[in-house]
Amino acid sequence: MLTVVAIDYDLEFLEDGRTIDLISIGMVTDDGREYYAVNSDAPWDRIKNHPWLMRNVWPHLPLRGHKSGLVTVGGATEVQLTTPGVVDTSDTQVRPHWVIANEVRDFIQVTPDVELWANYGAYDHVALCQLWGRMIGLPEGVPMFTHDIQQEARRLGLGWDDLPQQETGEHNALADARHNRTVRRWLAERNQKGA
Repeated sequence: MLTVVAIDYDLEFLEDGRTIDLISIGMVTDDGREYYAVNSDAPWDRIKNHPWLMRNVWPHLPLRGHKSGLVTVGGATEVQLTTPGVVDTSDTQVRPHWVIANEVRDFIQVTPDVELWANYGAYDHVALCQLWGRMIGLPEGVPMFTHDIQQEARRLGLGWDDLPQQETGEHNALADARHNRTVRRWLAERNQKGA
């Protein structure tokens, strides 16, 4: 019998309808290995002009020169970045695109009979493949598709609100990958109970 090992992953990216630019990637395995990196080659000027990314993804990146403060939004007070700062390129998590491509390839290749899993994973898979260029150029052992958590939930008759909810770290690629693993395992248990 084939023993399949899952890698749950998440990518944060800038997309404009034509291109998908990697910002960060997080990957976790069932055996406890983890990988996280921030792309030093990301288009930071374009990202800084994207309000959603600045509000949701930027605060999770290794930053320097940033400041936070209390801001009132819709009548509620919350902590937000008031001065965004810059990505700290001296942080060991910040690496060039080509280094991330090599490290992700190695991370996947040491995992036998691997399955990739992501939540709403279509763009994640495209951005993952683009680490190496075209999909046809994927390294040996890197799957040509990603299993989608939402598709599996739908197959089991479950909606978004039925799934375990992420309590912290949403839009941090590593925290999201960890949560994806939690949800995938939860779905697998439901599937076994129903079988």
